[in-house]
Amino acid sequence: MKCREGCGACCIAPSISSSIPGMPHGKPAGERCLHLSLDNLCALFGKPERPKVCAGFKAEVDICGSDRDEAIRIIGWLERMTAA
Repeated sequence: MKCREGCGACCIAPSISSSIPGMPHGKPAGERCLHLSLDNLCALFGKPERPKVCAGFKAEVDICGSDRDEAIRIIGWLERMTAA
């Protein structure tokens, strides 16, 4: 599966514990990454400062569902189920 351009669910729903430029303590779950544009595109895409966790994310139907809203629900649920 290819990422749906303009989705951005993976930049909103999960927490990111690693440092992100401008977000030295990472990002809490449910909060938009400050690098996510209004068009839901990553401003760090393809840049070396993009966190490895972000670059390593691969879109899959089981995670991303059939649309953006479903992706937010699934990723959010996974986040809650794995939060310590």
